[in-house]
Amino acid sequence: MERRSWTTWLAASCALFAGACNDILGMDPGAPVPSGAAGDGGTAGAGAQTGNPAGGAGGQTGGTGGESGSTRPSCMGLPETCGAEQTLDCCESVYITGYKFPMGRSAGGPDAFPDGKVWEQPEHEATVSSFFLDRMEVTVGRFRQFLAEYDGTPPAPGAGAHPLIEGSGWLPEWDAEVLPKADLIQQLHCHPLSTWTDQPGDNEDLPMTCAKWYEMFLFCLWDGGRLPTEAEWEYAAAGGLDNRLFPWGGEAADGTRAVMDCAWGGTPGTCDMADIAPVGSAPGGESLHGIRDLAGSMWEYTLDKYSDVWYSGGGSTCVDCANLTMPSTMGRSIRGGAFDTPAAELRSVRRDSIIPTYRGQYLGFRCARSP
Repeated sequence: MERRSWTTWLAASCALFAGACNDILGMDPGAPVPSGAAGDGGTAGAGAQTGNPAGGAGGQTGGTGGESGSTRPSCMGLPETCGAEQTLDCCESVYITGYKFPMGRSAGGPDAFPDGKVWEQPEHEATVSSFFLDRMEVTVGRFRQFLAEYDGTPPAPGAGAHPLIEGSGWLPEWDAEVLPKADLIQQLHCHPLSTWTDQPGDNEDLPMTCAKWYEMFLFCLWDGGRLPTEAEWEYAAAGGLDNRLFPWGGEAADGTRAVMDCAWGGTPGTCDMADIAPVGSAPGGESLHGIRDLAGSMWEYTLDKYSDVWYSGGGSTCVDCANLTMPSTMGRSIRGGAFDTPAAELRSVRRDSIIPTYRGQYLGFRCARSP
């Protein structure tokens, strides 16, 4: 369901009287429309066409629209039970107006942190075009919908690409990673804390875990989207020009803002299933654009290969960029921290990596979509 505020109508009027409205909206000429104004901050689903009615893994992305997220394949027929409220659409997507922003950790800005990692720097200017990002991490229930249509058929080369990034789609050499359905389901039980269950049950609103990167790519493709780039992910988490230390701002992380440090509901001092919360359970941690669980819950895969020196190399001048070619022995970039991550490691610029074939109880994802 699309949400708009008073700034929507003001910004619409400003389209006619742009110069007179800059001061009212608190905008510089050319700056992005603020959250909640026309074209930004409202939530909207992305209408999708699977392009594969027979149920193959390879779909084609459809255009984004104003429909509810429940029109997408992964939420067809699912109840709106996500979030702490247990009434939110699990497929809701947020439209984020693109702009330039300072990517990486600064030395003295709002995101400065004395004990940060060297690979979070240097801070550099990056630009992303407008995009949609799922408000919630992909749930077990949504992934179950995907598996119901999955037949182990690899997608066409180039499918699932970011439309502005050449070479970002499916590669034929990945076809061997598309498992037969029975083998895939068996491997989703990768750990005692795996959230997957072979039959629907109490885990349907938990974040999906134990999928490998290639399966996350296939899910987003089938659902009308794609994996977000690392730059898009950080732009959403840091609030663009806000350059936030955490997605919610500069305040310290706690249990109202993030599912973290194995302290959600299990036995103190241990990590168990009770520490994995349904998606969106910590609304105090919402980002500038209303996105939940960008800190804690699950580490989230991005499209990019990981490199410690990407920020000072190919990524130092980033306009709709992704690290697709820089040699990497460390796999794909993951962002955001997980349910077992300490508070200080939930910062918006924090980045790490894992090989794309790995299945982990702390690895999840969400999808992006292009307008």
